[in-house]
Amino acid sequence: MRVVGILLAAGRGSRFGSDKLVAALRSPDHAMQAGTPLGVAAARNLVAALPDSIAVVRPGNVVLSRLLGATGVRVVECSSADDGMGASLACGARAAADAEGWVVALADMPWIDPATIARVADALRAGASIAAPALRGQRGHPVGFARRHHAALAALTGDVGARGILQRNAAGLTIVDVDDPGILGDVDRPADLAGNLNKKGASAV
Repeated sequence: MRVVGILLAAGRGSRFGSDKLVAALRSPDHAMQAGTPLGVAAARNLVAALPDSIAVVRPGNVVLSRLLGATGVRVVECSSADDGMGASLACGARAAADAEGWVVALADMPWIDPATIARVADALRAGASIAAPALRGQRGHPVGFARRHHAALAALTGDVGARGILQRNAAGLTIVDVDDPGILGDVDRPADLAGNLNKKGASAV
């Protein structure tokens, strides 16, 4: 079963104050050296688990595209990226339309263990409709979707992301219990680059 990773890297990072995905991590979490660009760390973790992965970026973001491409992901420009996360996810789903499943990761979450990503993909291969990791009962990222959800993913618009798909299919969600605080740690502000994984969880895909 071919499962493709989709890294959502098309946001503008307005709360951060600049293009946060090229900002440098301040601590060597998950074997990433301090100084590694945030988006690069997330891409490397995704590729380590799913070598067949794509990254969705804004048009014209040359620096980020080059950095991400060097990790081994296929970079896809999304012309509607400014419409929000849902539009970016739709671009990714359409770009990998021939896959049998997708694991959707956020580029501002650089501390997810590749083993966690692999377990989410394995849940799809084992027959899960939707799969997501959880740490002590709190659901995190990335989120995996089986082939049956492709039409819904490809039709997403705006900034809602896939929350509607998750809500409509809550009964079919497979939870993968992990001991990985990285599934909850995102970067919104420069101070978050230090890697305090005991903070709030990330917003849902």
